[in-house]
Amino acid sequence: MTKILVLTAGFGEGHNAAARALAAALDREAGPGTAVIADIFALAAPRYNELVRRTYLSLINRAPRLWIRFYRWSDRSSLVANTPALFFRELRVLRRLLAREQPAAVCCTFPVATLLLEHLARTGGPALPRYNIVTDSISIHSLWCRGACDGWFVPNEDSAAVVLQAGLNPARVHVSGFPVPAIFTEQAGVLAPPDLAAGAAPRVLHIINSGTRHAAETARRLLAEEDWEITCAVGRNEGLHRQLAALAAGRRRPATILGWTKEVPRLLMTHHVVVSKAGGATTQEAINALCPMVVSQVVPGQEEGNYELLRRHRAGTLAESPDAVIAALRLAFADRGRVLAGWRDALSRLAHPTAAQDIARHVLAPSAPVPAASLP
Repeated sequence: MTKILVLTAGFGEGHNAAARALAAALDREAGPGTAVIADIFALAAPRYNELVRRTYLSLINRAPRLWIRFYRWSDRSSLVANTPALFFRELRVLRRLLAREQPAAVCCTFPVATLLLEHLARTGGPALPRYNIVTDSISIHSLWCRGACDGWFVPNEDSAAVVLQAGLNPARVHVSGFPVPAIFTEQAGVLAPPDLAAGAAPRVLHIINSGTRHAAETARRLLAEEDWEITCAVGRNEGLHRQLAALAAGRRRPATILGWTKEVPRLLMTHHVVVSKAGGATTQEAINALCPMVVSQVVPGQEEGNYELLRRHRAGTLAESPDAVIAALRLAFADRGRVLAGWRDALSRLAHPTAAQDIARHVLAPSAPVPAASLP
């Protein structure tokens, strides 16, 4: 059986979401078990990886100015690319993984993995076809472009322009879209919000992530809008879940308070608009659900490009306070959703719901490219 190794990392949900969607597409195309997902950072040093991951989350949520300084320094620095010894444990795990699975190719949804594969190929390891699945838009970290690859799959034309300006070979840059679950193609035209133009009540989805500013107050303000149907997904915050459930009781319009859920794609497809921070996975899934975003927070660095994509294409808006969120929604729903319809139309030009399938077929194609390590 052909196997494809999909390497990810737990530093932002976008990496893992892209890996899961791509793995599912590979299994659909070539049979169950084709895809092998691995996080070599978690496998190499579980406790240290968890400490680093928590530090990362703490920085982006509590010290964004410090985080953006580190992000910009790492974007300019060649330390990671030129010092593979920093990842000696991950290299050891990766060697074992390649020897055990014998993959035909490797797809990376986290850029450091590509650099480690390149190092192994140069030091006697297997020179396998390898591909970067770029999970950022526009504000693309330079690590995505530093390692040799057989192909870069980027989520949109705006991001392609960025990596081409960085010097990548145009023949190897593919505007595929961001890998999203198959529901966005399988249920297109089946799942949809009710028609505002016909007088339906607006449906608002509020996704609350850890560290989201003003999340509780925004949720309370949304629940006070009795003419809107509200769904709040609060993750694992049980205290907030109880508070909002009490506020939701007895509303004239339905309100649903959810904890952690796997149903975000379905929720996006059945709501008119989503209020959320500009995370990579959420932004891309909202685009493919044609569910415009009211962006309530932008983490400096990697999330700036996600909002910039929406801003450039007039496919959503930024509202960084509860007052601004409510004002943006009222504008969107006015005149039976005239502004919202414009946002949704703009999203349709950005959507690539078959991205995972398209990437899987490219990687599995029998006419596989010459491995990057052996190219001049």
